[in-house]
Parts: sequence; structure tokens; C-alpha cells
Amino acid sequence: MIDWTAWVLEVLALSFVFLVGLGVLIAAVLFVIDRTQTEDAIRRNYPVIGRFRHLFTELGEFFRQYFFAMDREELPFNRAQRDWIKRAGEGMPNTVAFGSTRDIRVAGTPLFVNAAFPPLDQQAAKTEPMVIGAGTPNPYVARSIFNLSGMSYGAISKPAVQALSRGCAEADIWMNTGEGGLSEYHLEGGCDLVYQIGTAKFGVRDIEGSLSEEKLREMAAIPQVKMFELKLAQGAKPGKGGILPAAKVTPEIAKIRGLEPGQAGISPNRHAEASNVDELLDLIGRLREVSGKPVGIKTVGGAEESFVELFDRIVARGAECAPDFITLDGGEGGTGAAPMPLIDLVGMSIREALPMVSGLRDAAGLKDRIRLVASGKLVNPGDIAWALAAGADFVVSARGFMFALGCIQALKCNKNTCPTGITTHDPRFQKGLVAEEKWARVAAYATGIVKEVEIIAHSVGVTEPRQMRRRHVRIVQPDGTSIPMHILHPRGPAEARMAAE
Repeated sequence: MIDWTAWVLEVLALSFVFLVGLGVLIAAVLFVIDRTQTEDAIRRNYPVIGRFRHLFTELGEFFRQYFFAMDREELPFNRAQRDWIKRAGEGMPNTVAFGSTRDIRVAGTPLFVNAAFPPLDQQAAKTEPMVIGAGTPNPYVARSIFNLSGMSYGAISKPAVQALSRGCAEADIWMNTGEGGLSEYHLEGGCDLVYQIGTAKFGVRDIEGSLSEEKLREMAAIPQVKMFELKLAQGAKPGKGGILPAAKVTPEIAKIRGLEPGQAGISPNRHAEASNVDELLDLIGRLREVSGKPVGIKTVGGAEESFVELFDRIVARGAECAPDFITLDGGEGGTGAAPMPLIDLVGMSIREALPMVSGLRDAAGLKDRIRLVASGKLVNPGDIAWALAAGADFVVSARGFMFALGCIQALKCNKNTCPTGITTHDPRFQKGLVAEEKWARVAAYATGIVKEVEIIAHSVGVTEPRQMRRRHVRIVQPDGTSIPMHILHPRGPAEARMAAE
């Protein structure tokens, strides 16, 4: 009779010896490889164990995000911001208990000024729609203060575009195509579209890469395309054109953009037709004349002088030459791929640029002519309320909607390995993003933002968000005290005198 216990123990013992021997053999092989290679000094000096450095470096990002970072510590977006978006997208209540985890003593924190006698609940009102491009043959009536910023098909995946398109239609907000051209997936949901024209003019260019008026007319003839946005710069890479890595340029995307499959989509750093303000205004006029629809520009806050010159030339030439809107991006804006120096160091923060540009626009008498759209890391209700009080007519976000889709901030947007399927064209990862399920989260996030911005507006004593002014916000200073925003950033002579006193 077989002694099964002894047999099992013998098998386990032999297996253990085999595995130990195999481990020693692998370690010996790796030792020889590491000692003889010349590329990595750590592995050469510390064979085998030096390999753990790379492993721990890769795992460090994971452990910091999930175990070590506090709710308000992470960058570019902390856990508290992401959790709010997640709850809003899932339609869950966004109330919290006990007290805020935000340190309101940090310099730059906006604090809203509560009214002593706010309007009664029944006096609250929804934000009125606003007309953009009233002087064009086809003005656009924008119904929401909060909309989707530009993300190209190519930079983001097919199911991501499909979910965003349907979600935007449900929430009645516009969707910006990004500079990668218009795909059939943008049209699927039936939402309003802003067609972004980047420096490479993808989708509306001829074989040499110049603007094709024929193709522009074709795009303008699509009823869902409501406006055109001429992209001069974006916050994450001012002075640098869009970058679509070659790994993301599939045959389909290549056809939409006018590239070869596998060819990286590198856009020029500016529009060749616009080397000064007058040429820019001429180009805007040309786009508007050909399309018959509102045309705006997207740019980044930098020197005050450039905006002064822009508004001065508009006033000199006549308000009809002005862009119908300006999308102002902050240096903290996002992207799929950009050089680190541009992401980190170039471009003014939206917190500084928006009050400056809105003040210059208003001082030039162009407030009713040029709509101002704010962008750049504005993803939660307080961000949007601050922007409206600072002078924006609308706010747009891209990364906020990515979080609503399920983004986990893995920081792999440029590697075609996005684990949530949002910024990848690898079918293995895309299957995790089910557009038929995610669109509802997109819509819920947008409506949740608007609802809570209306709550903030009500608390400061106005009936709807666009009635908020700079006096309704105080900005925390380095010493922990706060100063009203209209004193820090005066709009006109009266506020300037108050700031000087």
C-alpha cells in the first residue's frame, strides 16, 4: 500500500529543491548578463539586486497614489478632486461629513463670500443660454456654462469619443473635436460640435497642409458643427504643435488626418498664415466668411502686451473683425504628449491669466462682442464658479470628463497603454471602456457641475451663476488672510481706486 503522505512530502521536497536550483541558475545567468553589460551602471556594479531599483521605481507611482498620498496631496489632480467627479458621474450624493479636508490657509485659495440674506430657494434660476457670434449667418446659442474641451480622436480612443458624444448630447453641452479632425464617432451621439482647427489643419487641409476652403465648407455644412476654434496654443505646450505618437496613428486615424499609417502627427508650432495680429484677424475673417459660422481662437495667457495689441487692433479695425470667442487656456492645462519643459514652465496659470484678459477685453468695450471661455485644470464646482466670477462666460474641461469616463491618472496617455482604454488604440485595453455604459457618467458629471455651481451662486446672493462678480470671491494671501478678488484684479477705474486706497 502506498504511503500517500510520504509521497506528497517527497514530491514537495523535490519541487522545492528544483525551484531553488532554478532560482540559483537564473540568478547566475542574470549575474553574468548584468556584470558584462555596459549600459546600466547600477546593474553592472550591483548584479541582480540592481534590477530591483527599476521595479521599485515603477511600483512607486502605484504605491504613492493608493497608499501614501493624502487626499489633497497628489498632482496633477488629487484624490479629493477625482472622488468628487467619480461620485457625480455615478449620480451619487456629493455631501461630506464632519469637516473639510482642504487647508483654506493656502495662498491662492478662493473663498466665496456668503450673502447675509441669500435669495429664497424658489427665487433661484437656471443659467440663461448665451449667443456666440450674433453677427454671423449662423450664430450659436450655447445652453450650458460648462462644456467639453478639445480631445482629438487619435489622442483618445473610439469608445471614449463615442461615450463623450452621447453624454454631451444628453447633458446638452458642446463637444470640442480637438485638432485631429472630425470622425464619425463625434457625430454618433448627436451633440453640438466645435470643430478645432490646429496648425496642421487636419481634416480641412489640402495635400500641402494648407487650409482648403472646399473642405472647410464641407465641415461647416454638417448641422452638428456649430462653431470653429482656431487653435493658436494650448496650456500644456505653448509654442509647440500637437503631438500624436506614431503608435497611435492607425489607418483610420491617418485617413481622417491626412497622414500615413504609423506616421507621427506632429503639427507646426504656429499657423503659417498668421505671423502678426492683423494676419490673425484676417484669417479669422476668412474662416468665418467661408463657414458662415462663429469662429474663435484658443490661446494661452502670457504677456499682457499681446492681448492689449489684439484688442487695440480690433477696436481700430472694427468689432466685426473680432473673434467671436476666445478660449483661454492656462499653463496647467493637459495634453496627451508634450515636452516636460513646456508642461512645467511655459504659460501663465489660468488663475492669473483669466482676470487679466477679461479685464482687458472689458476695458476695450468688447465684453458683448467676444465671449470668453476658460480652460485649464477647472474640474470641480468651485473651479467653475471662480472662473465665472473672474470674468469667463463659459468653462470647458477635458480631464474632468476623462475622470468621468474612468481615468485613474495612470499618466500613460502618451504610451498607448492606458489601462482604462481612454487614450489607447490597443483593443486589449479598449474593451474595458464600454461606451454604452460610460456616456451616462459623462452626462451626470456635467449636470452635477452645473447644479453645484448654481448652489454656490445662490449662497453668495445671486440667482444664477453668470451674475457672480469678483467681489463675491476672496483670495487667500501668503499670510493666511484673504483679499477680495476685485481689489486684487480691478476691472475698471473705480475698482482700481479701491485697490489703491
